[in-house]
Parts: sequence; structure tokens; C-alpha cells
Amino acid sequence: MRVLVVDDDFMVAKVHSGYVERIEGCTVVGVAHNGADALDAAARLRPELVLLDVYLPDMSGLEVLTRLRTGAADDPFVLVVTAADDSDTVAAALHGGALHYLVKPFDSAALAAQVHRATRIRRDLDRVRDQSDIDRLFGGTGAAPARTPGGPERMPKGLTTPTAELVAGTLRAHSGTDAEADLSATECAEATRLSRVSARRYLEHFVSTGQVTVRLRYGGTGRPERRYRWVG
Repeated sequence: MRVLVVDDDFMVAKVHSGYVERIEGCTVVGVAHNGADALDAAARLRPELVLLDVYLPDMSGLEVLTRLRTGAADDPFVLVVTAADDSDTVAAALHGGALHYLVKPFDSAALAAQVHRATRIRRDLDRVRDQSDIDRLFGGTGAAPARTPGGPERMPKGLTTPTAELVAGTLRAHSGTDAEADLSATECAEATRLSRVSARRYLEHFVSTGQVTVRLRYGGTGRPERRYRWVG
């Protein structure tokens, strides 16, 4: 995912760029500190995702959002990142086509979850076959099922809630601020006493719902190992 970071505060832009660079497969292709530079950078660099502040010195980020969302297939996704939490601004961002809205300050896990969501949507656009696929893209009835109070998502066919809770609890116990605080499918299987295949199915389900992030760890030989981390 190629990302453009737009924020009038140089230090905040630096922090957000650092968050992005820590996400597997993501690259910051540019940074802009006002609306005009943001639009110019978007036209030149063709990012796939824009992190967009609302409070910019020359124009509102909402105006930038409107001008970025032209209706073309290659328009970037826009993630609004701002201190504004009033309903009018949130509504304007929603109607303007923002992918999501994060209120500052937020942590790297919150941003990573939305970047992974954007990646999944962009990937799944090429895999639309029926209404359920479209619903997942638009967040309709085929999207990730609603969470039950205090519990995980209702499970797709073949997965069960008790086992999902077991896997989720195991991941939560191992997740933290340490970059190595994640698990492979094999390690999760050993901790939960599931088969590796079963553990992998639950882990990938949580990845699809945005509750788990995945990174690749490369060894000396063979395929890279998928490492899973709970972000909630």
C-alpha cells in the first residue's frame, strides 16, 4: 500500500509516517503539510491511501477529500485523521467518501487495522462474484458479522464461537508493544491444542475482520512465516 501523509504539524506527520512504515507492505511515498501540496502530491505520486488531516492552513481537509474522490477507479482511499470529533465534520467526511475516521491521538494498532482493511478492500474489488462479495465491500449484510456483547464475531460456517474465543484469548495474551509479540499458526495451535490447519483458519478469519494483523517473517530458506497479532 502506497501512502501519502497529509498533516500541517510536521511532528505529527513524522509520527504517522513512522506508524505506516512499520506496517508490513506499506510505504510512505510522500508527505504534505497543506491542501495544495496534498493535491499536487496525490496527482504526481498516485498513492493508494491518503492519511488526511482536516485542519490545514490553506483549505479544509474536507475540500481536499472532495477533490481526491473523483469517482475514478484509481482514486486513493482516504483515511481522515484529525482532532475534530464533532458530528458535522464526521458526517461531511462520511458523505465525502472517507474510508474511515480516526480521532487524534490514536495508536499504531488503530491505524494498522484500517490500513489492512483498505488493503483487503482493494484486493477484493477484483474478486467480486456475487451479492455477498459486494455486501462485504460496502459493509452490508455480508460484511464481518456483528459482535455479540463481550464476545467475538459470530463465526462463518465451519468455525465455532468457543474455539474463536480460545484463539482470541491466546492472541491477546501474547500481544503487546513488543514487535515480536505475535504468534505463528503453529505456535497458536500448540497453545490452544488445535490442529495447525484449524488454528490457521481462525487466525485468517480474525485477519479478515480487522481484529488481527499479520506480518511475514523471512528465514534462511523456504516460504516466509505468517505471524499474527491481536489488535482488537
